[in-house]
Amino acid sequence: MNAGTVAAWVGGVLGAFLLGSVNPATIIARLLGKDLSASGSGNPGATNAGRVLGRKWGVLVGVLDVLKGLVPTFLAGQWFGAHAAYAVGLAAILGHVWSPFLRGRGGKGVATTLGAILGVHPWVALVSVAVFAVAVITTRWVAAGSIFGALAMIVMAVLVLAGRAPGDLWTGLWLIGIALVVLWRHRNNVIGWWRQRRLR
Repeated sequence: MNAGTVAAWVGGVLGAFLLGSVNPATIIARLLGKDLSASGSGNPGATNAGRVLGRKWGVLVGVLDVLKGLVPTFLAGQWFGAHAAYAVGLAAILGHVWSPFLRGRGGKGVATTLGAILGVHPWVALVSVAVFAVAVITTRWVAAGSIFGALAMIVMAVLVLAGRAPGDLWTGLWLIGIALVVLWRHRNNVIGWWRQRRLR
């Protein structure tokens, strides 16, 4: 890997992180005179935007969050290969989750993670979305869909590592890594659900 390629990788990663850090939910809410941090769940993501601003705005935020992960990941994959796409996709997700523009706060990363996966492994994205949809329909809880979707990603990563699905070692590790980010961001949902189960 020559110096030019290294510089391009570094630039791509930094650019993806900054793009991921731009939070459409917060920007749109402010334009509409709302403060998402003080409304609904307080989370600056598509679900809370839909809850506070209305469904059409939530859908728009979700699409923009997906594009933040999809566009840089896809371009990196086309120009430099899958491994560069993994680095850029992870950077976009981390930027969304820990945005410097929001003083380290951010969304839960579900839509941006979906976009990153779509940019390099659409088959994983399709399976994850299917699991997400079934979980949401069954539980009527969006967080449950996100959690089960992330768990499905880990299962697919294990299949990749076992040679039962397309990809290499880095593919499997990347899928596990970004799934764990999503699960970590939903830890309070998991804890709350577990406590409710114990109280029944």
